[in-house]
Amino acid sequence: MTAQTTTTTAPAVEIEGISKSFDGHLAVHPLDLEIRENEFFSILGPSGCGKTTLMRMITGFETPTSGRVRLGGADVTDVPTRNRDLNMLFQSYALFPHLTVFDNVVFELRVRRVPRAEADRRAHEALELVKLSHLGDRKPDQLSGGQRQRVALARAVVSGPKVVLLDEPLGALDQQLRKEMQYELKRMQREVGITFIYVTHDQEEALTMSDRIAVMSEGIVQQVAGPEDIYNRPETRFVAGFIGSCNLLDVTVRAGSAGEEVEAVLDGVGVLPGVLAEDVPLERPATLLLRPERIEVRRDGEGVPGVVETLTFLGEEWHVHLAIDARTMVKVSLPSLVKERDLPGLATGERLLMRWRPEDARIVVR
Repeated sequence: MTAQTTTTTAPAVEIEGISKSFDGHLAVHPLDLEIRENEFFSILGPSGCGKTTLMRMITGFETPTSGRVRLGGADVTDVPTRNRDLNMLFQSYALFPHLTVFDNVVFELRVRRVPRAEADRRAHEALELVKLSHLGDRKPDQLSGGQRQRVALARAVVSGPKVVLLDEPLGALDQQLRKEMQYELKRMQREVGITFIYVTHDQEEALTMSDRIAVMSEGIVQQVAGPEDIYNRPETRFVAGFIGSCNLLDVTVRAGSAGEEVEAVLDGVGVLPGVLAEDVPLERPATLLLRPERIEVRRDGEGVPGVVETLTFLGEEWHVHLAIDARTMVKVSLPSLVKERDLPGLATGERLLMRWRPEDARIVVR
C-alpha cells in the first residue's frame, strides 16, 4: 500500500510575532499574518496606524523589534532588501526622467545582466500589460500622471518578483482616474499572477480591489477578512466605523453565544434587536452596529420611532438623519425610488418608524 503525500504551498508572505517599537512606543503590536500566493491583499487603516511600518518590515527597510518575516517559506528577517524577491511601487513613481519609458522598464533587468534579447522581450510584455507599448520612446515628463503610474507598475513586475508592495500608489491621481486605475490594477495583478500587498487609507480602494483586507488601528490588526465580511460582519467597533458608514449605538446586552439573536437595551429608548458577533459571558455594555442601508423606514406600523432632523439628496439615494432621543441620531440611506414611491413629501420634523432584520444588526463588545 502506497502512502499518500499532500503538498502544501507556503504562503507568499508569513509574518510571525512581528512587532516594532520606537523609543519604547509600540508602533506595531506583535501580530501573525499569512498572505497567500497570487493574492491581492490590502493593509488598510488611518494615518499613523502602523500599516507603513508593517510594510517596511516586510521589505526590509525596517528591522523588527521582535518576530520573523518569511517569503515563500524562506526566513528573510535578516536578509537585505535587495536580496528579497520583491519589488515596490510608491506614490512618487520614482521614474528616471532622462530615460525613455522602455529604458525605465528594462533598467532593472539590465542591472541584473539578463541577456539583452530576453530583457527586451520582458520589457515589451510588461508595457503591453499596462497598455503602453506605443509610448515606449517617450520620456516620463511627456506622460500623464496615470501613464507614469502604469510605467512604474510595469517596472515593478518586469522581473517577475514573488511579491509587489504598493504604498498609496494612486494618491496623486484625480478621483476619476483613481477609480479607473483600481480596476486596472486588479486586472493586471490577475494577469501576472504575482502577490500584491497594497497599503492604503482609502476604504473604497481596498474594498474594490482586494481578495482580503487587514484593518489596522493603533498598531493592532483589528480584523482580516474578505471585503464582504469586513463590511457586513465587522468584528470590532473600529472596523465598523472605519469601513463605510455605520450607526454605532451604545447598548447593554445579556450573556449569550456568538450568532445568537438577543435584545439589546438602549438607555432611554428601549429594546433593539440584534445578533451577537461574539460570545458574551456576562451582561455588559456593547455596541450595536447597523449600516444605514439596512434600515427600513415607514410612516405607520411597528418599529423604533425617530424624528427626521435632516434630509440630504445625493442622486440615487437620500441620507436621512433620525433623532430617536436627545442624544442619539440614526442615519438611514433611502433609495430615491423608495422615497418617491413610499414616502412622498417627506419633510424634516416628520415622525418615522425604523425596522431592520436582527441579523443586520451586529453586537460587539470590542
